[in-house]
Amino acid sequence: MKFDIKEEHLIIKPYKSNESIYVREQKGFYQRIRRYLGWLLMLTFIAIPFIQFNGEQAVLLDVAKQEFRLFSVTFWPQDFVLLAGIFMVAAFALFFITTWLGRVWCGYTCPQTIWTLAFIWVEHRIEGKRNQRKALDKAPWSINKLQKRVAKHSIWLVMSLFTATTFMSYFIPASDLYSEMIAFEWSGLITFWVVFFTFCTYGNAGWMREQVCIYLCPYSRFQSAMFDKNTFLVAYDTKRGESRGPRKRKADHKSLGLGDCVDCNLCVEVCPVGIDIRNGMQYECINCGLCVDACDETMSRFNYPTGLISYTSEQRLLSKKPQPFNLKLAAYGSLCIMLVAALGLWINERIPLEASVLRDRNALYRVNYEGMVENTYTLKILNKSQQSANYRIYVEDIELDKIIQGEPIKTVQVAAGKMQEVPLTLSVDSYNLQQKMTNISFIIQSVNQPTTVVKKETVFFSD
Repeated sequence: MKFDIKEEHLIIKPYKSNESIYVREQKGFYQRIRRYLGWLLMLTFIAIPFIQFNGEQAVLLDVAKQEFRLFSVTFWPQDFVLLAGIFMVAAFALFFITTWLGRVWCGYTCPQTIWTLAFIWVEHRIEGKRNQRKALDKAPWSINKLQKRVAKHSIWLVMSLFTATTFMSYFIPASDLYSEMIAFEWSGLITFWVVFFTFCTYGNAGWMREQVCIYLCPYSRFQSAMFDKNTFLVAYDTKRGESRGPRKRKADHKSLGLGDCVDCNLCVEVCPVGIDIRNGMQYECINCGLCVDACDETMSRFNYPTGLISYTSEQRLLSKKPQPFNLKLAAYGSLCIMLVAALGLWINERIPLEASVLRDRNALYRVNYEGMVENTYTLKILNKSQQSANYRIYVEDIELDKIIQGEPIKTVQVAAGKMQEVPLTLSVDSYNLQQKMTNISFIIQSVNQPTTVVKKETVFFSD
């Protein structure tokens, strides 16, 4: 929050109410890590939809067909319990990393941070350095200013369109999406979502930037609940840095009563959320390390030891022995391992076959001309695998007429990812029925993979 005192009244203004943040470009050790990691993540994001497996797109979340393909496994809406498990693993993994290393997710791997810094990089190349961008904003409109603004926003829109199209290729086969784009044959629905995500990317990374992290992302609000005295975070060493103030490079700052901080303000100028790390821990900080690289560069110029601003912990700042592993960290880590193991076991035991049994609702039973009692059923067999499969259908717990026990009553072929309805009529000699309702079971078994078996129970009615 920003506080202004006017006429003995305290006026509270929202953060960044009337000023823009002009991020200064900074190089350094942590920025190289972010740059390489950012390129790796972006290239992975772009490349995944083009990976092929068995002649199909390896990763495809086909919402229209309700098929979610991940290499050799296809998930269906019936498998959405897996989604809950993935969210739980992601949550506890985030808690574990945050308790240990602070907000490194926000600073190094969050798409909002990666795309925002990419947009700022474009802005820097077109409009110039920080002071040049500030001067350009204040300058009256001219041909030069118009050209730079048009160039910048055009590149931003192209980047946003490419991002949106890539994102949509996770839900629509990439070959179809791009071929239809080239032929201008996108449907209205696809066009809507591409335009929607284009402007979301353009707005978030180009205009809102740090406001997304501060106002829209809930993570910044509850992160402090996971921090402890041993959590690594970006912090300023007050004991060493204060009192801050400018000085000449060769001056003895100790004799002047000054600390190591030269008050160059670079840590503020490079901060993508516009905070001053010297004011202590703030929820806006995303632990990106830009201020660390900027401060280390200044310390090197003055021949001071680096690390005035660094990745540290409260224990280290107090000159106490850190305890990197504690009960809370161990609990989060253990929960992650257990959930991952449970998900792996569930996926390993998952049967790529789904079946249901529906009775004929028009008649409970009927007696044919031979005096046999007949019941009619409809089996719905869903082949959840990625290959066509043959299935044998057996019946248990009842002796069928003209059917030897243990032999299939029918064999059907179901295409990959398809559901097939199989009508069946069971005939039973009334002398073999001891009661009006007999519990029976349909067994559906894969011919090629006998371990793929589904058992569905139902009832056989008689007079």
